[in-house]
Amino acid sequence: MGLATFKGGIHPYEGKELSESKSVQVLQPKGEMVFPLSQHIGAPAKPLVAAGDQVLVGQKIGEPGGFISAYVISSVSGSVKTIEPRMVANGSMVPSIIVENDGKYQTVEGFGADRDPKSLSKDEIRNIVKEAGIVGLGGAGFPTHVKLTPKDETKIDTIIVNAAECEPYLTSDYRMMLEESESIVKGLNIMLQLFDNAKGVIGIETNKPEAIKRMTELVKDEPRITVCPLKTKYPQGGERSLIYAVTGRKINSTMLPADAGCIVNNVDTAISIYYAVAKSTPLIRRIITVTGDAIVHPQNYEVRTGTNYRELLEASGGFKTEPEKVISGGPMMGQALFHMDIPVTKTSSALTCLTTDEVAINAPTACIRCGRCVTVCPSRVIPQMMMDAAESSDMDKFLKLDGMECCECGCCTFICPAKRPLTQAFKEMRKAVVASRKKA
Repeated sequence: MGLATFKGGIHPYEGKELSESKSVQVLQPKGEMVFPLSQHIGAPAKPLVAAGDQVLVGQKIGEPGGFISAYVISSVSGSVKTIEPRMVANGSMVPSIIVENDGKYQTVEGFGADRDPKSLSKDEIRNIVKEAGIVGLGGAGFPTHVKLTPKDETKIDTIIVNAAECEPYLTSDYRMMLEESESIVKGLNIMLQLFDNAKGVIGIETNKPEAIKRMTELVKDEPRITVCPLKTKYPQGGERSLIYAVTGRKINSTMLPADAGCIVNNVDTAISIYYAVAKSTPLIRRIITVTGDAIVHPQNYEVRTGTNYRELLEASGGFKTEPEKVISGGPMMGQALFHMDIPVTKTSSALTCLTTDEVAINAPTACIRCGRCVTVCPSRVIPQMMMDAAESSDMDKFLKLDGMECCECGCCTFICPAKRPLTQAFKEMRKAVVASRKKA
């Protein structure tokens, strides 16, 4: 029997050797801190502070603006300068709370206090996760307390920790598995407290043998937790791909993982749950990989949310050669940056700086009907035909072709010999469909 995996997928250059051996270094911020009120899927947070207010580390400065929303927590102490729109990684201008860091890092009362998770009720644990502002740290940013509160908790039988880290260049989760492995297991055990019928599975790609060895050793005496080695293939860490690989169950765009009896959380989300519940520490930091062939010293950092990306670049020695492309995240799912003056948010994962923009040097040509895009698509749709619908703005045809099942992983664009911008077109069509549905 082969390794757990899914149908389709690709094998891009991994680039992980640049930073995988670099242990996480704590990087303290220098300048002003920027806290966007939209750092999660759902309604933006509403500000709880105003210009001139003093804030502390761990203080809530934004409250949920709806059921699907999350608290925003200050990672520093200091004074609120203003609340104004600031640019985030995707180029949007987002209302943000600007805090002048006083460098003292004074905390709210009770910050960091030890707490026994086993003494807490399920509702208390869920509320602590909510109050800590925790969201999915694998990229999507779905509020974690909502994910941990399904309609019927008795139907959840599998809690998956997504430790695949299939995105090229990124190594922050890998470093956490080596350096914070016990916190991952403790975070998973806290989640298992919420679901009496569930088992825990930690899914790790086989290109991380040291992590598999470390985590397997740690859970050998944990009756409800196992490690599942996954075939190294992109997008193995995609939620649908991972659920299929681990359980054999399929979900589509109209379903949640809970509909298949699963809850999936990223490595760092599990760690954040542990720190919130057991250490009274809300989500105020991210582990960021600064990498790429244009970086002098690729490195993994622990940084406070709100820190400017320029400080990450400076700490890594800057550029050894001027990059043609700078990405927030990795080259497959990340977003090309307009400039570096953006803040680290809850969903930040990496700063990838590449000397060559491979997209720009390959001008798209006409489709040659080779079918490669179909063979690699993990969602089992037909990108070639979807592109025809996208180019003619035919929303009905796009929907009939199951265009909303696209997970925007980029496999089709990567494999296309004609270098057609398939994924970009599908993203725009999916946005148009969502907007149309909201309008209706």
